[in-house]
Amino acid sequence: MDITMRVVVFDAADPETEATFGATLLGGTVDHEEDDWWSVRVGDDEPVCVQLAPDHQPPQWPDGLPQQVHLDLVVPALGPAHDEAMAAGATLLQVADKPDAEHGFQVYADPAGHPFCLCW
Repeated sequence: MDITMRVVVFDAADPETEATFGATLLGGTVDHEEDDWWSVRVGDDEPVCVQLAPDHQPPQWPDGLPQQVHLDLVVPALGPAHDEAMAAGATLLQVADKPDAEHGFQVYADPAGHPFCLCW
């Protein structure tokens, strides 16, 4: 199979907010191409896109509506990454069991409710 592009697409009732959040976390910019489609660009890459889904229901982590997909974002240190994620509009879902451990993760939700992890 010849795949020419790989893109993760998130559904959101408010795609502009979702795309802005993704661009902030990934260090990119938002490109609003169509009425119902926003792209996050990081350099020449387009790692994440967001499409309008007016009836989107966020997953309820860890129970409830099932998690559909999530991102693991590996960071050098949790503290600064946590602060940036929260300032961008994240919601903390689960505090790391051992935030001072050599490796671990902490679970958040983006503005549309999609879970993601900051890992170290």
